[in-house]
Amino acid sequence: MPSRPRRVYGGAVFFWRRSGDGILTAVTDRAGGVSDGAYAGLNLAAHVGDDPEAVATNRALLSAELGIAPERLVLMDQCHGADVAVVEGRPDVAPAVDALVTATPGLALVALVADCTPILLADPGAGVVAAVHAGRPGLVAGVVPRAVSAMRDLGATTVTAVVGPSICPRCYEVPAALRDEVAAVSPESRAVSWTGTPALDVAAGVVAQLVGAGVAVEWLPGCARQDARLFSYRRDGATGRYAGLVLREVR
Repeated sequence: MPSRPRRVYGGAVFFWRRSGDGILTAVTDRAGGVSDGAYAGLNLAAHVGDDPEAVATNRALLSAELGIAPERLVLMDQCHGADVAVVEGRPDVAPAVDALVTATPGLALVALVADCTPILLADPGAGVVAAVHAGRPGLVAGVVPRAVSAMRDLGATTVTAVVGPSICPRCYEVPAALRDEVAAVSPESRAVSWTGTPALDVAAGVVAQLVGAGVAVEWLPGCARQDARLFSYRRDGATGRYAGLVLREVR
């Protein structure tokens, strides 16, 4: 069967974007892109059931907005763990990790999320950047401090972080036993939902880990479940993924 004609709605749209000191950091919006149905907009994930052709087009649109070739977009096979990969180019197969680190200019490191927390790390002086995907398991496993440590192994000394929007604690209800389990590792993550039930604040736990590692933090406002501009698994079930990304620009 021939593929159906696909309407291109436009390039990537950013929820937030900043460029300075040779580092570009951004969080994508779901607007733009070519995906349809449950994935409508700029879905960047190939593992959620979307048309692979649409995902490839969306990634190409994002690359064009960043001013890089599509092969310079580096993604992970995210597995809710604490493994970190240091990359010098795009691997032939996406590494099964939840953090990417590089000192190579022109590589855009990408963390895909739809409720989890994207963390974008940079040391402009050392030219080292990282993108981290942190959900509840990654927070507990310590993926954030491990990514910071990997950056320092490459020479980073003054690391700063942008913590992107994710699901807020009012919307992240969990069983009391699970909240207690996570809070035993990250007390800052203990929260209460909007109905007064046990909940988790993963982003608050991430911020506490960053501060504990000596990292200066900028925490972007926004709740994925409440903001229709962002994909949210808890809100929609079948859905796409938006991205937090960081790029050491070529000078």
